[in-house]
Amino acid sequence: MCNLYSLTTAQKAILELARALRDLTGNLSPLPGVFPDYAAPIVRTGADGVRELAMARWGMPSPSGALKGRTADPGVTNIRNTASPHWRPWLAAENRCLVPFNSFSEPEYLPTGKSQPAWFAFDEGRPLAFFAGLHCCGWRSVRKVREGETTNDLFAVLTTEANAEVGAIHPKAMPVILTTPDEWEAWLAAPPAGALKLQRPLPDGALTIVARGEKEDGRGAVGTPLPVPPPAQGSLF
Repeated sequence: MCNLYSLTTAQKAILELARALRDLTGNLSPLPGVFPDYAAPIVRTGADGVRELAMARWGMPSPSGALKGRTADPGVTNIRNTASPHWRPWLAAENRCLVPFNSFSEPEYLPTGKSQPAWFAFDEGRPLAFFAGLHCCGWRSVRKVREGETTNDLFAVLTTEANAEVGAIHPKAMPVILTTPDEWEAWLAAPPAGALKLQRPLPDGALTIVARGEKEDGRGAVGTPLPVPPPAQGSLF
């Protein structure tokens, strides 16, 4: 389960790579550690059809069964079972988003029984890439008891089976990572059946561990975008 990631690339580079035409994030500082319920930028299609970069809190609304006896809903950060009736209404294109990141962390369990963060990226330069995400706008709920009822835009990251590198640390799952313009466009705009074909692991060998033991990964603050390959011939979408 991915519950920690970093985003250190400047917002201008995110906007350009995602082809977003509107920036609602204000003055976006580097985010070396994005934790559950933190606000972070997502790329989404606005209500008027314009692609935009906007802030949202990490954690989609929990299923009702998970809230029994609880007064607050911190949200669900990772979504694996997209066949669930709870998630089905949010699989439409208007609720899909891209979540920019430079590196992400999984807990590595040590012989002592303790754990430490293991940080994954495409290489030591930590190039900008995107998770596949779902989002919702204007959700009213109690996220924290001390805050009371608030209205927020929310998001979560899709997960899938782990590839070799992530599986060696965290066998259960890894985030769904989209690496090409065709994949980004399909995730944001394709019908659900086509978009969900992208819920798959990266090929073995695509990622490397770039740090261990640190609660944040602030290196790569000038991280460059993931190199874009030549356009593929044809498309599944």
